[in-house]
Amino acid sequence: MPPLPTTLSTPSTTVGLRRATADDVPALVALLTDDPLGRDRESADLAPYRRAFAAVDADPAQLLLAVTHGADVVGTAQLTEIPGLSRGGTTRLQVEAVRVRADLRGQGVGAALLTWAVAEARRRGCGLVQLTTDTRRPEAHRFYERLGFTASHVGFKLQL
Repeated sequence: MPPLPTTLSTPSTTVGLRRATADDVPALVALLTDDPLGRDRESADLAPYRRAFAAVDADPAQLLLAVTHGADVVGTAQLTEIPGLSRGGTTRLQVEAVRVRADLRGQGVGAALLTWAVAEARRRGCGLVQLTTDTRRPEAHRFYERLGFTASHVGFKLQL
């Protein structure tokens, strides 16, 4: 697995993949708000996102990715390595906040990003890749199933 930055190729395009930087925060937030669910739960105030970015970036168990097309940030995902006792001490890679800009969806960018993330999990010695997706996103469920993920668990959240 080549170190970051790298490129991801799809049948229709090539994108860059690198560790996100503080300068990417506005573009990353724009990706988070660019869907019906994100519009209602994200904020226009970038200050909390900048604080969150600093915490994520400082944590060696975290990798916040920026997918680029030319100079534009067009996708993102956050990877979190979680050591644990269950499953014989298996380390998991949690994938969160996967987004691809609307005009690039359906071109294989998301699949290339997740394929890279799974390879990265293997490179790190993880035994499991896990993610959650909102129950109101049936198209995302089909996408993850096409990539080999199974809907094996029921997740619960408690909003604080």
